[in-house]
Amino acid sequence: MSEDVLLSVKNLSKTFSKPLGLGDKFANLMGAGRKPETVRAVDDLSFDLRPGEALGLVGESGCGKSTVARLIMGLLSQTSGQIEYRNTPTSQMSAHDLLKIQMVFQDPYSSLNPRMRIGDQIREAINVHNIVPKAERDAYMASIFEQCGIDDSLTKRYPHQFSGGQRQRFGIARALAMQPDLVICDEPVAALDVSIQAQIINLFMDLRKQKNLAYLFISHDLSVVRHLCDRVAVMYLGRIVEQGPVDQVLDNPRHPYTQALKASSPKISTGKRNFEPIRGEIPSPLDPPSGCHFHPRCPKANEQCLREMPKPQRLSETMSISCHLAT
Repeated sequence: MSEDVLLSVKNLSKTFSKPLGLGDKFANLMGAGRKPETVRAVDDLSFDLRPGEALGLVGESGCGKSTVARLIMGLLSQTSGQIEYRNTPTSQMSAHDLLKIQMVFQDPYSSLNPRMRIGDQIREAINVHNIVPKAERDAYMASIFEQCGIDDSLTKRYPHQFSGGQRQRFGIARALAMQPDLVICDEPVAALDVSIQAQIINLFMDLRKQKNLAYLFISHDLSVVRHLCDRVAVMYLGRIVEQGPVDQVLDNPRHPYTQALKASSPKISTGKRNFEPIRGEIPSPLDPPSGCHFHPRCPKANEQCLREMPKPQRLSETMSISCHLAT
């Protein structure tokens, strides 16, 4: 792996299996032949992230974006594949080294302890991991709060006493206090009002400039990803179908699914426009389609799409796509 790669995800897969219940086991004794239900939530995923870079991971709900985040954080164990941070597998890293990867969750309320004062929650993390010497901790916390636009006098309150946007600022401050190089943002503005979304997005951008942070920014909002990210990877049913520089992918999408996502995104314009939702329903991950998973909803699908799973192919040094129809 190149020395300038911060995070490398190689052929990552995660399968969830539901064991057979007593009824199914009994039915199998009678010859029913029932098998455990299996979901391949992440399927042979690969991407790299460089220091200071922001990569957007987009796709419809249920495509596996949050599972990828939890695999990288170590909250879930992968079924196969490798996750490396600065050339070292995360499975071999110490708990202290793993602090360099932090996460901001979608729901700022459920990610905070409702029984602890906000300031105590952040102080506890600093104390436990000995981020700075004891004599410097008050000043360190004050600087973190200032960077996140938080009034230091509010830190003695509990999470329920704040708005969603304020709670998300505390979630960002908690992640920032660990002095990370990489922050994984799992739809951090999805639960916020539009006006508050803009404030949090601007905060992410400011912190990135100040601290050279790298972001894996998970979202279903293409406009947010365009505003914040350098590159984008588009997921569908556990697979990355297209990735490249954000302007190239979103201005000139090559994969039919990316084209459909762009067409279905809301736009501000003075003229009338017919809304174009992606046709069909997302297939069940318990029984995904053969070949290209998108072919039942793709207007361009042919016989090869039904039979063969497309392999990733490079269109340029910066663009890749998994589609039989790519030229």
